[in-house]
This record gives sequence, C-alpha cells and structure tokens, in this order.
Amino acid sequence: MNPSLQLTVIGAGIAGCEAAWQAAEAGIRVRLYEMKPRRFSPAHHSEKLSELVCSNSLRGAGMNNAVGLLKEELRRCGALFMSAADATAVPAGGALAVDRESFSEFITERIVSHPRIELLREEVTSLPEEGALIVASGPLTSDALSGDIARLTGAEHLYFYDSIAPIVYADSIDFSKAWKASRYGKGGDDYVNCPLSRDEYHAFIEDLRAAEKVQGREFEKIIHFEGCMPIEEMARRGEMTLAFGPMKPVGLPDPHNGCEPFAVVQLRQDDTHATLYNLVGFQTKLTWPEQRRIFRTIPGLENARFARMGSMHRNTFLNGPVCLERSLRFRKDPRFFFAGQITGVEGYVESAAAGFMAGVFAARQLKEEPIVLPPAATALGALLSHVSEANPEGFQPMNINYGLFPSLEGRRRKSERRLALAERALGEIQKWQEQMRSGGTA
Repeated sequence: MNPSLQLTVIGAGIAGCEAAWQAAEAGIRVRLYEMKPRRFSPAHHSEKLSELVCSNSLRGAGMNNAVGLLKEELRRCGALFMSAADATAVPAGGALAVDRESFSEFITERIVSHPRIELLREEVTSLPEEGALIVASGPLTSDALSGDIARLTGAEHLYFYDSIAPIVYADSIDFSKAWKASRYGKGGDDYVNCPLSRDEYHAFIEDLRAAEKVQGREFEKIIHFEGCMPIEEMARRGEMTLAFGPMKPVGLPDPHNGCEPFAVVQLRQDDTHATLYNLVGFQTKLTWPEQRRIFRTIPGLENARFARMGSMHRNTFLNGPVCLERSLRFRKDPRFFFAGQITGVEGYVESAAAGFMAGVFAARQLKEEPIVLPPAATALGALLSHVSEANPEGFQPMNINYGLFPSLEGRRRKSERRLALAERALGEIQKWQEQMRSGGTA
C-alpha cells in the first residue's frame, strides 16, 4: 500500500463516518478515531457510530424544501448517510425520519466491515503533526482538542448552545384526549396531537417563563442557534410566539369535538416500533423536574413517562470564512480538511454533506487528482459557499436553504421558483459527477 494514500479522520459521527467511507471507497486507507466508549460527550450515550441525539427527523423530503434537494443530491452521489436513512426510515408524513438505533447500527456495521477502514476507539487530544487529516470532531469537540484546533486556527472558536427535545413512551399517552393525524390530513396518522384550550395554553406559557432552567457556566455567553431555540426562550419572545410556531393548531381539527384547538403539541414517532415519540419543537434547557411538571400539564401527557429528558450543551464551530477554503481545506495547512458541524453547517443532513465532500476532496488530493468543486447552483455547492464565503463578522451556523443558491432569471411564484432551483441543481450535480469520473479540472 502506498503510504501516501493514507488518511486520518478524527470523529466517527455522521460527518466523520461519511468522510471515511467516501475516502475508503476511493481507494484510500483510513484510520478513523472515535473516543466513545472511553469518553462520552454531554449529549451522546451510545457506543455506536453516527449517533443521532437531537431528533430522529432528517426534515422535509420534497423538493420545495432545500434539505429535500440536498438529500436527493447525496442519494445520487452514493452517500452512506442516505443509504442508512432510506434503509431505516419510519413514517413521518412529508418528512424523512429514521429509527435512530437502526440507523446507527447500519452505519457502524458498514464502517467496521470496510477493508480499508481501521476504527480506533481512542480519544485524540491534539492534531497529528504529519499526514493527511480530516477533523470531524463535531459540535461537541472535547476541550483538549478544541484548544489545539484554536491554537492551529490562531483564533478562539465561536460557539452557541444547542438543545434537545424530550422523548415519551407511546403507551403513556392518553388517547382519550390526544389523536393521531398529520396537518391538513397529509401523510397519514404520523403525528400524535395534544390539544390545548386558550386557558391551558396561556397557563402553559406562564409556566415556561417562570420555570427553573439549567444555567450555563458563568464565563460562557449563551448564544442560541435560531433553528434550535429552546421552547422557554421562544415563550419569552411573546405570548403567541409558540401558538404561531411549533404549537400552531391549523390543519389539525380535534376528532373528539370537531373543533380546531387553540394550540397543539405534536409528537413524532422516534423508533421503528412506534414505542417512542419526541415532542416536536420542544428542545429545552429546563431542569428535569421542571420538564416533568410542566410537560405533564399538556392534555394527553398527564401521565407521560419520559424515555429521555431534554438537555442543553455547548456546540463549537469554526469561523469558516476565515479558516476554510471552498474545498473545506484549512487555509493555513493544505494537509487538513474539516467536516461536519464544526465547519459552520447546521443539521444532520448538512453534516453528512460536509463529510461527504471532505472525504471526496481529501481522497482526490491524496491521489494527486484535481479537486473538482460542485457548482454553486447545487445544494452541496451552496453549503460550501456559506462556510467559506459568508461574511466572517458574526458568522453563524446555517441549515441549507434556497436563499443560499444563485438566483434564477425571471419572476416566478415561490413554489415554482424552488422547484426550478431544484431541477437546475440536479442537472448540475449530474454534470459534476460526470466531470469527477472523467478526472476533470477544478
């Protein structure tokens, strides 16, 4: 084996596993480091790889949503992430959701059985001084490794706080009050719905505002990512914020009385056997006793048994426009690539996409082939533009969205414009794949 065709990947989460898989499939021998089970982050509990912790949802499946397009691009490009997601999908209406245990088992089995991947269950506390490297240590990078990365970048990490929604056992839900349905009847009976009257809703908001919360460390400034705002923080923004947000009742008439409730709490299936449901949009930093007390005031959840309580943790990420080239290569040292949420993408699918691209690019560099970048008009290219070319002042993590894409000529209605952007992107991704196969230039 040519010793130059070896790659080290730090972190066996979604991005790290995808990067390792793509590089190995390209003929590179990979050493993949994972600190579990010797050490766990505040949010991780399983020894399996690519553990999903915040939700089992991979979000919208349709092309009217940019994440649906991103998933389709990854699927067409042969991403391990999408093979696992499609194989372990559970009902979720117009979204793609997975059985989390089965998803992790699928990826773990593929990684450990790959002949060119060596999985090392060791914690990496400093970056190696030699050899090609992909850092995919994730948003919960350990303090020691974070310090070494900060030394390398020459600047402190940016950070924000992320939070996790609680999960309840299905058999503890009272279906004399709750019912199964999807909004406007789309997608079948994929969600459990718990109705609140006007008085119940306002009492719930008052409880959230007054509840005891887990406090961050004094020396850390708390910055919440807008896409994962704790429910109690949303409640503080206005009396009706939740009623027009995750608790909106539209399209969900209560079959018990035929009326539309004032507000609704939705729960989404979290496993294949429908024994677990997570509270949609209910990520929280409330203390566990307060979560039990307040969430059990929701009609239908009075006797809820919690399989997992909500929690909060610090997420770290690079100022990508300062540190990273468009190829996710580190500007100060071309041996290094970064992948996943540490680059400044947000979300499971986006993390997989960053891992996919880092693995492909690192493999091509090792094989002395030109790094061919996906066009900006693709979802993959749009993500690269964000993490490498956005304004570095106040840089924040970003989910994929059509606002990141180059605009189209002419005026179109919103739905037509999105579908046109998706059609253009899929045509461009096909051209990119053909260029990659032909060994085209960057």
